[in-house]
Amino acid sequence: MGLRKVLQQGDKSLLRPSREVVDFDARLHQLLDDLRETNDANEGMGLAAPQVGVLRKVFVVTDISGAEDVSIEFINPEIVSYSDEREEAAEGCLSVPNMWAMVDRAKFVSVKALDRFGVPFELNVTDNYLSRAIQHEIDHLNGDLFTKFAGRYLTEKEIDQVMIERDLELRKRRKAAKAAVGARRVRSW
Repeated sequence: MGLRKVLQQGDKSLLRPSREVVDFDARLHQLLDDLRETNDANEGMGLAAPQVGVLRKVFVVTDISGAEDVSIEFINPEIVSYSDEREEAAEGCLSVPNMWAMVDRAKFVSVKALDRFGVPFELNVTDNYLSRAIQHEIDHLNGDLFTKFAGRYLTEKEIDQVMIERDLELRKRRKAAKAAVGARRVRSW
């Protein structure tokens, strides 16, 4: 199927809770592939099935902590624990274009889920971007948009600054990850 239309704020489907996935079949695999492709095409950090009109507990997020972006698929996710440490940071959403706000979230989470084949896994997420993205996407599965938790909304100038800072942070992370990979290769010889 490929790219899917991302529903926009105002569509009542975005406010409905999703149902658990019970069939790990070709339709689910296609949905996951489409979510990843749609997320990538829109340069998002994550995309949940409800955002494309499918009320199932499924989402993808992009882990940007390494040398390359990695898409992670979550089916029937559940946050097992939240860190006591919290962080307020800028958040946006593909379903709420051109609007960003400060949102307070746990800095780190542990999450359990199933992969596309129904195999359980658990992640202890210590990367603040990935942790925020997972919490944001789970909100979508519960029928909540980030605007429900928003503090102060950002101006266009502030949004531009956030994007510049995130680009710089991403480049810094990639450089460090590539250097670490290179160091491991040298030591293995």
